[in-house]
Amino acid sequence: MPVVKHLPSTLKHLLALRNLGSPPSQPLPRLHELFKRTMRDAVSRNAETGWLVLTTCSLLTANQPSAVGHLYRFITRSDPNNPSTRGDIREAVNKAALMRESALKSVIFVGVPRVILTLSALSEALDDDVRNSLRTQSIRTATPENVEATVRRGKALWDNIYAPHADKLHAKLGSYHPDFISFIIQSYGSILAPFPGKTKAYKDTSDVDDPDQGNLSRAQGSVVGVACLRAEGGVGPQLTSHVFGLLKARNVDGLNREDLWLASDEGTEWVVRTVDEILDVVSSDVMAAASKVKL
Repeated sequence: MPVVKHLPSTLKHLLALRNLGSPPSQPLPRLHELFKRTMRDAVSRNAETGWLVLTTCSLLTANQPSAVGHLYRFITRSDPNNPSTRGDIREAVNKAALMRESALKSVIFVGVPRVILTLSALSEALDDDVRNSLRTQSIRTATPENVEATVRRGKALWDNIYAPHADKLHAKLGSYHPDFISFIIQSYGSILAPFPGKTKAYKDTSDVDDPDQGNLSRAQGSVVGVACLRAEGGVGPQLTSHVFGLLKARNVDGLNREDLWLASDEGTEWVVRTVDEILDVVSSDVMAAASKVKL
């Protein structure tokens, strides 16, 4: 049987009719103004880590991978258009790792395709020395020695987010498909839950030898869920569950000042409102650009 090397022209045309690529990018000055405005607000609340996480996840869910690359340049350079204005490499590595981890955790809520596009765009935007300082060995490879700990970590996170309905919801999802709830618990344990060790924040530093590189806290993991589900739209029950999950993060031991505020009523409301502010700009610019293309 001959190897298929090219799409048939009719099939290629059919795929193109439904917009094969990502939506058009928004104007860069408007995007930078959005970043400046929302980050300024985050700084006033000492919530820069939450801002970086929710902004990354909002842009990813809105299918704006190039904007994620611009976000990296914005947070690592005094002039986003000038590579020579980048700050300390260890600070840039930490921020890149936080963005990369936020994107990875988004796979639970958004799915693989948009995460691939976003991680690709982020990788292309990284400075070479920063890219070379990010870890290259997986810490999530399943082995006979770690699988039980992964499941325990996932079940503990599940119980914390969905209590007092955790057992009921567990049984309900398991009734839909016997493997579904097992997949979710394993995903929570390997992807969504923080790993043992130190969690990282916006103002921290990191390098290639940092064992905790990119490790997001329990509260920041909930920020990922809230941002993705709010940006996705049409998934109200799941969004509500993860809003509760963020609020319940206030009960975790050893919270830092930012996470304690994010898990408060005021902080959780700020997360939702900031995601909306980002989407209002991104969505309007994408629609305007699409209209010009049609004309």
